Amino acid sequence: MALFARLMVLMVIAALFAAPAAMAQTNPDTPRGQVRVQGRPLAEPETPIPVPAGLSVDLRQQMRAFIQSISTFARRYNRNFSIIPRGGLELLIKRDPVEETRISPARAYMRSIDAVMFEGLFYDKKVFGEPTSSVRLSRNLRLTDIGMNNGLKVFIVDYATDHRSIDDSFQRNKSKGYVSTTVHAPMAELSSLPPYPSRPYDESSKSIVSLKDVSTFAYIANSQAYGRADEFAMKMRDTNYDLLIVDVLHGRKPLSKNAVETLKFKKIGARRMVFATVNLGSAASYRYYWKQTWREGSPSWIKAPFRDDPDSYNVEFWRPEWQRIISGDTNSYLYGIIALGFDGVVLEGIEGAYRFFESGGEEQEEEPTTAAPAAPLQTPAAPAAPAPPR
Repeated sequence: MALFARLMVLMVIAALFAAPAAMAQTNPDTPRGQVRVQGRPLAEPETPIPVPAGLSVDLRQQMRAFIQSISTFARRYNRNFSIIPRGGLELLIKRDPVEETRISPARAYMRSIDAVMFEGLFYDKKVFGEPTSSVRLSRNLRLTDIGMNNGLKVFIVDYATDHRSIDDSFQRNKSKGYVSTTVHAPMAELSSLPPYPSRPYDESSKSIVSLKDVSTFAYIANSQAYGRADEFAMKMRDTNYDLLIVDVLHGRKPLSKNAVETLKFKKIGARRMVFATVNLGSAASYRYYWKQTWREGSPSWIKAPFRDDPDSYNVEFWRPEWQRIISGDTNSYLYGIIALGFDGVVLEGIEGAYRFFESGGEEQEEEPTTAAPAAPLQTPAAPAAPAPPR
């Protein structure tokens, strides 16, 4: 009888723990981001992290930490998955909190990524196709060289339409050891390959298995101009770029696994890499995760819409609610990209995100237009603290 009584007590305790798990499994309102094994939550969802008060908020470190968490998550599922931040070169360095002119490489951050991508190094995007000013060029070359000296591949997107500038951009980037392309429109508007050259410089017949082998790349922001998703994939297969960078959405629907697999082959039959883009700094009302009740200020981490894109909103990128949408569980944006078979991601909206909050909620240029020619890199203006969540 004593044994039977002990068994009954154990059964009651087990039932008490099992009941909440069963309810969480069937409850449609279970919060995003709960860790599950066989459908059961193992832990309570994270509570929102309050915004620290004062000017001590290190938004750049918050962005570095976000990107590092994305890298860690992705490589749980594909250890060869590649991460390329686009912009945000200043994340490659850390400043001494006392003597701000002293900098050191952000080595932990650089170990979490595989390359950096930068726009307008030699030919500008602000005054389209004009040579970049010597001050800005010097500043940015110091940062790209820091990346390269720490083992990162450097990808450059320059802007020009005349053949002489395009040829010059290629030669100057190649002399630095950078992989470059020169595009004919702002990146957000790119819906076709560059008209010149007709075939990419340094075209290769090799199969590409890692970023270190890449010598050419192409970026397509909007693939709809090519027709159906399968038509787009076949038209890209008629090229020999080593790396293709595309939006995971073709119109309103994601590319299929078959389309992604088709994109992975060059015209000559060799394999190449295919990356998707992910914006870390804005939530778009046309993305799958958007809820009908969402608007500016609701949830509190959704901030003002972009001036030139009212369907996209600035977000408090350090908030766990947003970060779980991007990565962290099998419902996340990044997990879907991995499941479709992409080889990596280009992370966008980085610099604009932290500069927006550093300025107190004003859209900023994604890099200073002036900088002193002295050797130390310029220190940004003291950041205004974001408002605490409501």
